[in-house]
Amino acid sequence: MLKRTCEMAREHRYTTTLTWTGNAGSGTSTYRAYERGHEIVVEGKPAIPGSSDPHFRGDARRYNPEELLVASLSACHMLWYLHLCSEAGVVVTGYADRAEGTMIEDAGGAGRFARVTLRPHVTVRADSDVETARELHHAAHEKCFIANSVNFPVDCEPSIMTE
Repeated sequence: MLKRTCEMAREHRYTTTLTWTGNAGSGTSTYRAYERGHEIVVEGKPAIPGSSDPHFRGDARRYNPEELLVASLSACHMLWYLHLCSEAGVVVTGYADRAEGTMIEDAGGAGRFARVTLRPHVTVRADSDVETARELHHAAHEKCFIANSVNFPVDCEPSIMTE
């Protein structure tokens, strides 16, 4: 007799508060009259200082939405990868990713991401299976909530080394 498990879909909600802090005195009276500064807040956590990309009159010292999107893809992949490695007996002792996103701006000012490439550099314990460590990146990508939510390719070019 086959035992069937039925797992119901679960819904999770995430609430953020975004507050524009860039009124330089005359609001949006002209395109150059206001700053792009804002703060992103999640209750009980430190604020994230945001702005637009410097190409769009933003403050280079603050995070922009495009960087945060790339960082979200990178973090989601890493968290799934570490989870899957722990289940598979692959002991990860180091993980760093230098992710890069390419956005294309149309002549009219609209834009879209064309691709994001993750480049995780992973260190595993010497007795871990390096091939399994490499293959688990594919499984992590398949499970990543953020990668499953975007409409552009997310590539992964991992490098694996042993201690």
